[in-house]
Amino acid sequence: MRQAPPYVPGHQLLAGKSVLITAAAGAGIGFAAAKRCAEEGCRALMISDIHPRRLEEAVERLKAETGLAAVYGQLCNVAVESEVQALVAAAEQALGGVDVLINNAGLGGQKLVVEMSDEEWSRVLDITLTGTFRMTRAMLPHMQQRGRGVIVNNASVLGWRAQKEQAHYAAAKAGVMALTRCSALEAAEFGVRINAVSPSIALHDFLKKASSEELLASLASREAFGRAAEVWEVANVMVFLASDYASYMTGEVLSVSSQQA
Repeated sequence: MRQAPPYVPGHQLLAGKSVLITAAAGAGIGFAAAKRCAEEGCRALMISDIHPRRLEEAVERLKAETGLAAVYGQLCNVAVESEVQALVAAAEQALGGVDVLINNAGLGGQKLVVEMSDEEWSRVLDITLTGTFRMTRAMLPHMQQRGRGVIVNNASVLGWRAQKEQAHYAAAKAGVMALTRCSALEAAEFGVRINAVSPSIALHDFLKKASSEELLASLASREAFGRAAEVWEVANVMVFLASDYASYMTGEVLSVSSQQA
């Protein structure tokens, strides 16, 4: 197994831009993306989450670790339309317009199809897929009116690959991929870009709670480097897609994995 590379310093890829990120409190990809955006020079940042204490702590941590003063937090459950609308309105006001939206909110779990209830199926799809749709629907009118903006969605290689006990999550992430492609064509007419990242496995506390240690070790061992991705390695690709370096990319789903080609 190869060790993770050194942390990459910022290069001002998002200088002058404002960023809104969902589900960014805690230790997952969302927080890593928020930190990277601040390190890449964004002028203002808002993060959302459903846990008040964790959200407040994440905001203070981002300010302390990155030196960015303009960091804001807003409670939001992406499964509730009124909260989505409130989040977008708050971000538009606090950030002076949102340049970049990163749709990170999602929910997983392990369950065989024959044992899965309608409620378990629907909850994963409502948060992971429909939540991404709700945020995109709420944000696009603002970006389209300005004639610019970027949306980056968080998909998964399970949108392509099959894995036992992941039918609900895989279906939701495949839906995120399709939503990305279709909405990108509509948004392109207004100068707005929509892309997605598709990580294989990035280890963080949330994933460790949702999956067994044996399963995670097995999945990591199959990757080309023999290890899971660091959350900031996925965040780096999100930042690239959000930056002007990806100006000709839209409707793309960029794999952040070896794909074992």
